Amino acid sequence: MNPIHKITGNRLLQLLPKTRKTRIVSAGAVFLSLCAFGAVGVAPIAPDASDLPVKQVAQDLELPNLADQIAALQQDEQQFIREERIRPGDSLGSLFNRLGVNDADAQKFVRADKVARRLLSLKTGKRIQAETDENGLLMSLRGTITEGKNGDARTITVARKGEEFSVTDTPAKLERRVEMRSRDITSSLYSATDSNVDGGSLPDSIVGQIIEMFSTSIDFRSDLKRGDRFSVVYETFWLDGELVKTGRILAGEFVNRGVAYQSVWYEDPVTKQGGYYTLDGKALKKAFLKSPLEFSRISSGFSMRVHPISGKWKAHKGVDYAAGTGTPIRAVGDGTIDFAGVSGGYGNMVVLKHWSNYSTAYAHMSRFASGLRKGQKVSQGQVIGYVGSTGWSTGAHLHYEFRVAGQAKDPNQFKSLAQQPLSQAELSRFRMAAAEMNHRFSLLAPSGGTTMAAR
Repeated sequence: MNPIHKITGNRLLQLLPKTRKTRIVSAGAVFLSLCAFGAVGVAPIAPDASDLPVKQVAQDLELPNLADQIAALQQDEQQFIREERIRPGDSLGSLFNRLGVNDADAQKFVRADKVARRLLSLKTGKRIQAETDENGLLMSLRGTITEGKNGDARTITVARKGEEFSVTDTPAKLERRVEMRSRDITSSLYSATDSNVDGGSLPDSIVGQIIEMFSTSIDFRSDLKRGDRFSVVYETFWLDGELVKTGRILAGEFVNRGVAYQSVWYEDPVTKQGGYYTLDGKALKKAFLKSPLEFSRISSGFSMRVHPISGKWKAHKGVDYAAGTGTPIRAVGDGTIDFAGVSGGYGNMVVLKHWSNYSTAYAHMSRFASGLRKGQKVSQGQVIGYVGSTGWSTGAHLHYEFRVAGQAKDPNQFKSLAQQPLSQAELSRFRMAAAEMNHRFSLLAPSGGTTMAAR
């Protein structure tokens, strides 16, 4: 035997698996590999696309009859929608002319109907939309007006029904947005808020809220200095891409002389009570107003006096505010109406129950606020009645009592009392809301540190 063959054979035998099972698996793998290479070798090669035959097909297509379509459109009633903005000095006639409305009956209805006539109060720049037929007859007229202290938006719609008109007044469906602004103080607060360095100035209502929010910590007449800054997060409400009204400030930060004061609006989803708090959950609002009347003078304080009717020397367990009949009376704090009616010498009287064991009483009213009833919740500053001279009274004034556990106390002792603190459950929910606003402050803040105000 050839030595070379012998050596080669031995080496090949050494490369083969030693067990029977392993040899079978190895042989199967070799067989599958050979099949794959064979399939590639015998597979047909696809023809080149350029060598394929090309076949042309021609077919006549019937065009639509445009004359029939035009005739059908002419038979249908055409309606047109136009939109205009109110211009200075606009009258209903000039507005209708621009809207393409040629309808004397529609003009007459809008002028005569009490609800439809409110469209004439639209301010300059506001939009109004009209739908007419091809002859200019009004099919519908729509506009959104804002009214009231809170800027409530209402959509007034005039619609034609046959030969008659109807009008509807519905709440406008507004889009709520949250905006953030930050400003540096260079000369005054108002010059900073009027600046449009980031594309727009701050609304006047937001400026007023900033002052009210931080007035207990900052004197805006003397404390401001160049280099102070503030940031606000607030609501705006839009309709069809147009700003309708501004809401409340959701969070605010004012850095005055290197000290940062922060405030967050929080309304508990369970209790529905809302207010402004520091980031650690302390209420900023005072529990009670200093006075239930906005403008008045004290005619008799909490002290001993001669009663004007009996002539006897006795304690006057309240404060009398001299004011004209009809002057609005405000609730000094959040609470619930415990009594509203006639109470002997007090005349027309309202008693409010506040948190803990505090309550307040308002007497000698000429009349109550509309819809007032026992068990109704009222907010601080809400009008609950009007000054009068009912009961044992010698002239128009408000008799106001501050009570603790049912006993009259001098209200001056409780002027600095803070709002009801958050419960533990409310505080845990508040912290989650405050964390988001604190993150927004960090986005608006420039580089450089500030000192947090001690609370």
